[in-house]
Amino acid sequence: MSNLRDTRSPALPNILTNVCRGAIATATLLATIPLLPATAENLEHTRQLLSTKQCQQCDLRSAGFVMADLSSSQLQGADLTRANLSRANLAGADLTGANLSGTSLYGANLTGANLTGANLTGTDLRDAYLLNANLSNTSLSSAYVEGATGIPQNAGKPEDFYRWALTEAQGGNYQAAIEYYNQALTMNPEFAPAYLGRGLVLYRFGNEAAATQDAKIASQMFSTQKNATGYQASQNFLKGMELARQPAKKGGGSNFLNFLGSLGSLLVQFLF
Repeated sequence: MSNLRDTRSPALPNILTNVCRGAIATATLLATIPLLPATAENLEHTRQLLSTKQCQQCDLRSAGFVMADLSSSQLQGADLTRANLSRANLAGADLTGANLSGTSLYGANLTGANLTGANLTGTDLRDAYLLNANLSNTSLSSAYVEGATGIPQNAGKPEDFYRWALTEAQGGNYQAAIEYYNQALTMNPEFAPAYLGRGLVLYRFGNEAAATQDAKIASQMFSTQKNATGYQASQNFLKGMELARQPAKKGGGSNFLNFLGSLGSLLVQFLF
């Protein structure tokens, strides 16, 4: 028995001590963090909405409705500030005048919903479905709409759709970018940057013929509008595509790709 040794690592006690100290420190830190006041979520109003789908003028701040079925709910004038409605079904819901500031509607189904006059400041509408939604008297200029489907034209200005197109293109969502460019041009057929931006996306999409056509239209419009920067960018794009069709030269392809990247950055400047 006297020959038996303690085979435990000598560092083990120190490790356990440090773990315990860390746990105590964490617990101490959590104890110092003030709890949110009870008014952060009005449980009575939350239960009312879930059970009746009738909650006009309700206080639903910071409430959680993830994946909830709230189709056809009556939420006129409700305060949903910072509420979580990610992937909730709000098809046909009436959110007229609702406060959705900072609200998460990520992936939510808002098909046919009435959002007239709603506050959408900082609202997360990424991947949301907005087909046939009414967005009259609202602004999506500060909302997050990447991947959103079915945004109606009355939801923004041509510059808004142009900006959303740039965001989608930067994320590699070329089809969505083209759709936003199309909407911007439908609203303002003289919006030259949208032609140039769409041309760039079409080229990356493999449609060189359509890209060339858009670049030529952009070049002509920029010239008419006396926008030297835009005109030169359009001309460089046309020349770059022409060079890319010629037999590859050492370093030539990479130079054109670098130019495409710089052109994408230039497109952002047309917003200002």
